[in-house]
Amino acid sequence: MNKKYFKYINTLLVVIPMTLIMAFVGLMRNYGFGEAWFLKFLNAWSVMLPVAYLSAFIIIPRARKLAEKITTKS
Repeated sequence: MNKKYFKYINTLLVVIPMTLIMAFVGLMRNYGFGEAWFLKFLNAWSVMLPVAYLSAFIIIPRARKLAEKITTKS
């Protein structure tokens, strides 16, 4: 695979299961298995996925730099 796309695919493969879990937990806490719960779940997830995907590209590089600073301090 082309290394050019690795970062984007890797981030997507992390974000998809995380947002699925978060949407499911949030839905169950707020609504339970009520009427049309699956459609509510898909609606919540469809909003969370692009937001989390874009946010990851902002947060991950900053988190990496901060972690490097913390771990390399003497």
